Amino acid sequence: MAALTVPARIEELDAVNEFLESRIPPDFQGIASHVRLAAEELLVNVFTYAYDGGPGEARVECRPARLDGRDYLFFSVTDWGHPFDPFDEAPRPDLDLDADHRPIGGLGVHLVKSVSARHEYRHHNGANIVELYFAKPE
Repeated sequence: MAALTVPARIEELDAVNEFLESRIPPDFQGIASHVRLAAEELLVNVFTYAYDGGPGEARVECRPARLDGRDYLFFSVTDWGHPFDPFDEAPRPDLDLDADHRPIGGLGVHLVKSVSARHEYRHHNGANIVELYFAKPE
């Protein structure tokens, strides 16, 4: 199974982590923590905001991919909530401020962008689709 669909609830993060553990190939284990971090950051946003507290679902996919002649681990999150491009619409964190003075928001998306080699968003047929590519560790 290359994809998992879960109810949009925080308590589903454990199921997603188990799914990721089963899908990350041995040659990508060096970046497994990056994939889990990105998954958690993106899914917490979906679970918290996409459905205004109502019922909904999120679908995650994780598989090896080849892009531009290089090996990557592909990871995606799809939801059917409000259209939202986290890479464009999330606030940019002011990293020059210490944590006590920094406004809330945007740091998770910043981390996702930092740990992935490539990130994309699109809205298609009523779905928000975030796709990440993680470079194979050397």
